[in-house]
Amino acid sequence: MPKLLARVSAWSSRVQLLFALLMGVFAGLGQAPWNLWWLALPALVVLVALYSVTEGAKQAALIGWSAGLGYFGLVLFWIVEPFLVDVARHGWMAPFALVGLAGGMALFWGLAFALARRMGGGTVTLALTWTATELLRSYVLTGFPWGLLSYIWTETPVLQLAAVFGPHGLTLLTLLFAESVHRVLLKQTPRNFGSVLLLGILYPLGAFYEPGALEPNDEPRPVVRLIQPNAPQHQKWDPEMIPVFFRRQLDFTAAEGNPNLIIWPETAVPYALTADSPVLPLISDAAGEAQVVFGAQRRDGDRGFNSLAVVDSTGFLQAVYDKHHLVPFGEYVPGGSVAANMGLVGFAAQNGFGFSPGPGPVLLDLGPLGRVLPLICYEVIFPQDVNAAPERPDWLLQITNDAWFGKVTGPYQHLAQARFRAVEQGLPMVRVANTGVSAVIDATGQVVESLPLGQAGYLDAVLPNAARATFYSKTGDSLVVLLLIVFLAVLMIARFRNSD
Repeated sequence: MPKLLARVSAWSSRVQLLFALLMGVFAGLGQAPWNLWWLALPALVVLVALYSVTEGAKQAALIGWSAGLGYFGLVLFWIVEPFLVDVARHGWMAPFALVGLAGGMALFWGLAFALARRMGGGTVTLALTWTATELLRSYVLTGFPWGLLSYIWTETPVLQLAAVFGPHGLTLLTLLFAESVHRVLLKQTPRNFGSVLLLGILYPLGAFYEPGALEPNDEPRPVVRLIQPNAPQHQKWDPEMIPVFFRRQLDFTAAEGNPNLIIWPETAVPYALTADSPVLPLISDAAGEAQVVFGAQRRDGDRGFNSLAVVDSTGFLQAVYDKHHLVPFGEYVPGGSVAANMGLVGFAAQNGFGFSPGPGPVLLDLGPLGRVLPLICYEVIFPQDVNAAPERPDWLLQITNDAWFGKVTGPYQHLAQARFRAVEQGLPMVRVANTGVSAVIDATGQVVESLPLGQAGYLDAVLPNAARATFYSKTGDSLVVLLLIVFLAVLMIARFRNSD
């Protein structure tokens, strides 16, 4: 490998950048729906090796950014789908959206590579700064932790380790493993073999990890019915199709069976949500004795909300949850309140432009079905938001409209992130999507029952048991943040001592 690295370092800058971009694409193939972790992991090893031959922060930043551009360009390709709903009006913006978002996310990788080189650190430093910037993009400017590196393990036993380390801790372990493999291939010293062996033993632990089971309960488990109307986005708000999809959901709700709870997807009710809405009795009549959860939009004065509602068997509106983590530019304009103070009221949510955020995570008491933490669409990608629940829920519920994400990658990546949240919390997750994939996920992240993408239908499934609270559910990201601070501080101190 030293000879190979010498050849790579002799390449022109342009060739190195193209090679880094290609390795970023290979790393992206570890994400759903491909799940080629065995290809993604070697790609990360190569990227570590590429960093090792950089000679300055600028060159390192360009290598990192190019790798990120390839990675996010593939993983976030679904971002073009919303612009293709109305191709004539918005299609021209699709390539700009993809390049802009992928290039913006790639800046975090470029920053990681540049910081590691600026600190004068080796490849271990890169693993630390890379993890730190993945954390940073999960929080800064409301965060966007889509496609974290740890998600390459979704279809492997390693997924179970998210219950202990969380997604960012698992990212750190992944990058340290890639760094160790690079060292072995480069020097083949016993010490480096030991580090690979240590991490290599840690990974199979996922196959044997079992979340702590709760005390057995003799009471029968509740049955939930998932309603998937399969309303394509270009037809969802068509006045002629609205009653078709609404009637379809009513028919699925009234179908044979005896579910305890019936769940419709995000914005499933195409009419404004009010306590006296005439659609509530229609829904409750179709549901019989079961409660119904559904998504709808509601207004409070000039403010609009993307909401989840619960209606009982009498048509009474029991509870409402307002989505609090909104999609920037999709559901609101960032800085709109500041613009309103400057007289540009057309950008502010409180003046009717876009949605307003709800107060934050809440638990809904569904009686015999326990307390549930509701999540609307985008909110499921934020592990910190799920951890921010005021108390531990009995289960997790996501309603979503993945019709925006197309049919190739987005819905499957969204599902993978829901599976991670279930493992991190040791809780079952019920996921109801307009066009799919609707699924019941157990506390180990396994899909127990599902409705395939692009199919209208309903599914009755037993709600899985919860496990005991996981280590990650108690610590959140604080542990990995502390480890990063300590390790980076030690590396900086060592560098200053060596420079004396």
